[in-house]
Amino acid sequence: MKKNNFLMALLLTTFLGLGINLMAEETTAEKIETSTNKGVDNVKSTYRNAKNEVCEMINGKMKCIGKKIKNKAKDLKDKASTKATEIKNKTN
Repeated sequence: MKKNNFLMALLLTTFLGLGINLMAEETTAEKIETSTNKGVDNVKSTYRNAKNEVCEMINGKMKCIGKKIKNKAKDLKDKASTKATEIKNKTN
């Protein structure tokens, strides 16, 4: 009976140890990729906001509302893509 308990304890600790090792750390390259993606997203968002402001000054708010909505959707898409990449890197 003691032998079975010892084997069960050994198997349990082995599986727990493997489970801990399976949780991957984000590498430095992946962290740099995530930071770069966030920076690019911010630059794109700033550029789109500037285009929206220029459009409103030239054409008025009502004519530019469609472009503004599309640009906000693009900003959200970029952020979601960056977040998905970050999550993927943390889980690999």
